[in-house]
Amino acid sequence: GFGKTTLVAACIREVERSAAWLALDESDNDPIRFTTYLVAALAGIEGFQCGDTQALLQSPQSPSPDLLLTTLLNEIAACPHPFILVIDDYHLIQQPEIHNQLAFIVEHQPENMHLVLASREDPPLPLPRLRARNLVTEFRQHDLRFTNEETVQFLRVTMGLEIQPEAIAALESRTEGWIAGLQLAAVSMQGRNDLQSFVQDFTGSNRYILDYLMEEVFDKQPVEIQDFLKRTSILDRLHSGLCDRVTGKPNRQGILQALEDANLFIIPLDDERRWYRYHHLFAELLRQRLRETQAENIPVLHGRAGRWFSQNGFDFEAIE
Repeated sequence: GFGKTTLVAACIREVERSAAWLALDESDNDPIRFTTYLVAALAGIEGFQCGDTQALLQSPQSPSPDLLLTTLLNEIAACPHPFILVIDDYHLIQQPEIHNQLAFIVEHQPENMHLVLASREDPPLPLPRLRARNLVTEFRQHDLRFTNEETVQFLRVTMGLEIQPEAIAALESRTEGWIAGLQLAAVSMQGRNDLQSFVQDFTGSNRYILDYLMEEVFDKQPVEIQDFLKRTSILDRLHSGLCDRVTGKPNRQGILQALEDANLFIIPLDDERRWYRYHHLFAELLRQRLRETQAENIPVLHGRAGRWFSQNGFDFEAIE
């Protein structure tokens, strides 16, 4: 929803290089299948010969990963033209063997190949070592968020909406530059006469935002994570100790870090990663789900939060 795929596609159109594009889904969590599709994508590159790798993949006996990957890398290195390999939606891969395969490719990557990896969360690759060697460029959520100027252009030019500057600024603030939220809001505004009122009422309960977040984010989480998200949605700020008290379960710091690693609409508020908050629209969705499923528990959760704040010197928050 932040425009990763769109950005990569736009950049590829601007460069004078061939590109191979591998779009993944959950069914690609098989090492042989993953490599087969990877080779099929590379086969579209002009001058790329992959006969040896394909022969190994079609062998009755599965080849060793080292032999398969070494053969593939040799054929990549022999390609006469520099090219770009895009692997999209890599967050859908959960198989450790595939992660190891990709790490091997990255560590031994020929100079004629430029790898672009699009993922909703950090891949389990040696990123610190790549950063130290200046071998990786990273684009994250803050890079992809729309500025106010970009929001103006999108709403007025792309979507054709006659909307006042103050309403655009309010909408950009509510969505925090999240393009999927802006687009879904724009869809909701089509044909409306009073756009100002819509912007004032625009929240995570808007049916388009709600449907998107429910399908793409919330419903795909494990039950434990769903329960954590709903219970902690009453909080304006999240802290591991506070979350422990509110949820009634210990060691919630690991969940906070996992949510951040997964880019699950959670924003760190300090460099030490002690305090977080949810994206505003996502928080509103979570509070709505909490009201729908655990309304009787809401006073209990607030009571737990108030006691934690009081015991830790946050009197204003405790009173609130």
